[in-house]
Amino acid sequence: MANGIYMKNKSIIKDVFKFCFFIGIAVLLVFLFLRQLTDNEIDEIKEAFSNINYLWLLPAILFGVVSHILRALRWRMLLTPLDYKPKMWNMIFSVSVAYFANLAVPRLGEVARCGILRKYEKIPFTKSFGTVITERVVDMLVFLLIFVINILVQSELAVKCLTDITSQSDSAGLIAKVIFVALAAVVVVFVFALILYMKKKKVKSKFFNIIVEMINGFSDGIKTLFRLKSPITFIFYSVMIWIAYLYMSKMVFYCLPQTSILGYDAAFSGLAFCTIGTILIPGGIGLYPILAAAIYSLYGISSATGFALGWLIWTNQTIVIIIAGIFSLIVLPLYNKTSNDRVATK
Repeated sequence: MANGIYMKNKSIIKDVFKFCFFIGIAVLLVFLFLRQLTDNEIDEIKEAFSNINYLWLLPAILFGVVSHILRALRWRMLLTPLDYKPKMWNMIFSVSVAYFANLAVPRLGEVARCGILRKYEKIPFTKSFGTVITERVVDMLVFLLIFVINILVQSELAVKCLTDITSQSDSAGLIAKVIFVALAAVVVVFVFALILYMKKKKVKSKFFNIIVEMINGFSDGIKTLFRLKSPITFIFYSVMIWIAYLYMSKMVFYCLPQTSILGYDAAFSGLAFCTIGTILIPGGIGLYPILAAAIYSLYGISSATGFALGWLIWTNQTIVIIIAGIFSLIVLPLYNKTSNDRVATK
């Protein structure tokens, strides 16, 4: 028992350390970015924040809520072949809580939503967690597809962006180089692990074996899709989730007079590249607006305005997650108590 308590406390300390580490990285990135701005650019950021049209945040919030509902519908589809039919509201509440939990500790949300279904729907944790892995596989594949399409369709801008930000000698250039080196390292590790997986080989490195197990999980997740009764509907939900994300950002463009001119090409690029920030740093805090400044400046607005827009998009997304998460935590037990009372009276 004492050993169990020790391991639990060790896990909590580890999670707190991760959270503090990522917050520290975020603060450092923002500091480095702001340090290289001129006084005029700082004033430009302040002016952008003072001219926000908050009415356009309402449709952006609506698209955020829609993405939660679509994700709940898609997850329910994965549970149906396992002979489970959870209540739709419990699915929506659990997804909202998951996003909220992930803001604090990476991957905590996946555990939280499976725990909610185990408590209120009596679905075994291992069963629901397997479907979550499948979800993550699909999300990664859709994101990679969006990223590749964006590169191919806007190849000239992609090359210009890469050349411009990596050639800078200031803090922004340093940040960009660190990000690209990190991404390159991830690609190299993944390719090496993929080779090991295809050859069915194991190495002494625990790290590479974990990556191989992740690839194995990806493979199992893809196989699960072929067992669905309606894979087309599943794919439709997956695409619509990302379209909701696209419009969530696009609506925020109209909040600022300077960025209202940006079109769908800018929104698509922002979705493709700024999502990288949320992958590298949980929630994308700090890194998201920096990437936004680099991307949106390619479409005719200043880097300072792009930075302000990035913070506005990120803040809007975070507010949706926090409000939906807290609301779900409060309503979840009340809804299930009422639902159980109705069943008992029948």
